[in-house]
Amino acid sequence: MTAQKNVPKVTRLNASDTDTTPGRVVEIVKRDGGVIIKGLFPKEHTDRIRAELKPVFDADIPDPSGFFPKTTRRATGLIGISDACVEYATNKLWIDVCNAILTSTFCGWHGETLEKWTTKPIISSTVGFQIHPGSRAQDLHKDDSDYHPRDHTEDIMMGCLLAVTKSTYENGATLIIPGSHKWSPERIPKKEEAIPAELDVGDVLIFTGNVYHGGGANKSIDQIREVIGMFMVKGMYRPAENQMLAVPPEKAKRFSAQVQRLLGYGISAPSVGFHKYQDPMRVLFGVEDEETVNM
Repeated sequence: MTAQKNVPKVTRLNASDTDTTPGRVVEIVKRDGGVIIKGLFPKEHTDRIRAELKPVFDADIPDPSGFFPKTTRRATGLIGISDACVEYATNKLWIDVCNAILTSTFCGWHGETLEKWTTKPIISSTVGFQIHPGSRAQDLHKDDSDYHPRDHTEDIMMGCLLAVTKSTYENGATLIIPGSHKWSPERIPKKEEAIPAELDVGDVLIFTGNVYHGGGANKSIDQIREVIGMFMVKGMYRPAENQMLAVPPEKAKRFSAQVQRLLGYGISAPSVGFHKYQDPMRVLFGVEDEETVNM
C-alpha cells in the first residue's frame, strides 16, 4: 500500500510495556479517536475464541439489509456462546478505559434533596466477523449514530476489535480516520482520509463510537480475516443488541455479578432498567453489593 500524505497514523502501544496504562490509553483515544494495543491477548486465547465461534460462523446466513456483504459471516451474542469472549469482555485494561471514558454522573433534585447518580458502561453489542475474499469495503460510519447523539463530539460508545487472524490492508483491515471524532457533523468522511488499522493476532484496536471507520475490502485471493468486536455504551443508554435475549437469566446466573451487569441486568441509577421496582440483580440473582440499587 502506498503511504498517504498528511494522514495521521494510529498510535501503537505494546500491552507488555509498563507505560501502557489505562490513563495513557485514554489520553491517546481522546486525542486521536483510537489506539492499537499490540499483544493484548495471547494466541492461546484467540485460538479458543476461533474454536468456540466456528459453529456460529458456519451457520450464518447473508445479511438481508446489505450493510454487510454476502461474503461476510457474522456471530452475535458472544457472551452466551464463548467463555473465551467473556474473558475478552472483562479484560482489565479494556474495562478500565471504558469506565474512565463512559462512566456517567448526573445530579438532580429528588424533592428538596440534591442527588448524585453514577452509571458505569454496559455492553452494547458483541459481534464477530469473518471477511472472506471478495468482500467489499464498508461505508465509513460512526457507531454512535445508533443513539442519535445531539453533541457529535460526546463519548457515548467505545469499540474494541480483536484480531484472531492477521488483519492487513490486503485482506480488509478496518479503516479509520484518526481525529474524525472531533469533526463537525457537516464534514463528509472521504475514503482517502482513512488508513488501515493492521493487526497481528492478539492485537486490538480500541476506538470511540464517534470516530469514522469501516471494514476494508478483502482483496486477497485466499485469506479470511476474522475479527471479534466488543462495543460498550454509556449505561443510561440501552444496548443495540438485546443482551437479555442473547443471554437469558437462566444462562446468566452462572456468570459473575460483573458480567451480569455488563449484559445490562443492573440498573442505570436512579431507575432505568428496574423490574417490579427492584434491581434485577437482586431479584434474579440475589446480588447484594455496593452497586445494587435501592428504589
